[in-house]
Amino acid sequence: MSEDYLLLTKDITKQYKNVLAVDHINLSLKKGEIYGLIGPNGAGKTTLLKMLAGLAAPTEGDYTVFGKSGKSTASLRDRIGVLIETPGLFSNLSAFQNMKVKALALGFNDDDYIRELIDYVGLSSAGKRPVKKYSLGMKQRLGIALSLVSHPDLLLLDEPINGLDPQGIIDIRNLIERLAKEQNITIILSSHILEELAKIATRYGVINSGRLIAEFTHEELVERCKNIVELSTDNTSGATTVLDGIGISDYKIMDQRTIHITDCAVDCGKIVLAMANAGIAVNGIETKRLPFEEYYLSLTEKDNKARKGDEK
Repeated sequence: MSEDYLLLTKDITKQYKNVLAVDHINLSLKKGEIYGLIGPNGAGKTTLLKMLAGLAAPTEGDYTVFGKSGKSTASLRDRIGVLIETPGLFSNLSAFQNMKVKALALGFNDDDYIRELIDYVGLSSAGKRPVKKYSLGMKQRLGIALSLVSHPDLLLLDEPINGLDPQGIIDIRNLIERLAKEQNITIILSSHILEELAKIATRYGVINSGRLIAEFTHEELVERCKNIVELSTDNTSGATTVLDGIGISDYKIMDQRTIHITDCAVDCGKIVLAMANAGIAVNGIETKRLPFEEYYLSLTEKDNKARKGDEK
């Protein structure tokens, strides 16, 4: 295994009775990356992270982390920080007390380090207030602090911004960026919101129905979403017939008056002329950036159609 890779999976699979939750995924993670695992709810993101954390055993396949088989993750547990689903907190205890319990369970007894972590995630001002009085964002920050108690090299975060208000999302995003840059921690971050992941991730994996259907870097994502042509017309049905007639097939009807054309080589003048010849009024046509979410949805929609075709 290349020393550049901190984690590698080989056909890792998880079957629950008749449900194939994770389907032969091959994933590679380099040191220092923030890997955004994007997929709809129920796609298999949480199950995959649980296996990588050693909280669930693969039905098939295997993975290596820090150069060792996933079967030996118990001996590597201190090097992997985990926040999957909601953090397990003692609601009547303070942040410090929750951290102390976790530290003692892991064999650590360093109050100064605990206070340092609490300060790092921005909870020093909470003082002795019990966790039950925390906001959701504060609980998420405490959950991340708990995952850092053992000085991990790899951090697995499952939907850490789910349900947060805008300020809470910004706080968690800034914290994750700091962990990667200042603590040199490699991070896998799952979400179903690509626009948010795109603000911090360096590489992405798209998971759909348990399968990894695409991987790309942040630079590749930006390039693929560089341009679309937005066509505005009161006759989208007629307009699509014209587009088909001039050989343009990469388009999507967004609403009753808007069509997005994703073929970056199209000639806007040619489109307007063809529409005029067909008697279809064009209210506007301009080049825009394809929204990240729209690109992500196009990948999952294409995969869903392909799977339905395979099932026939």
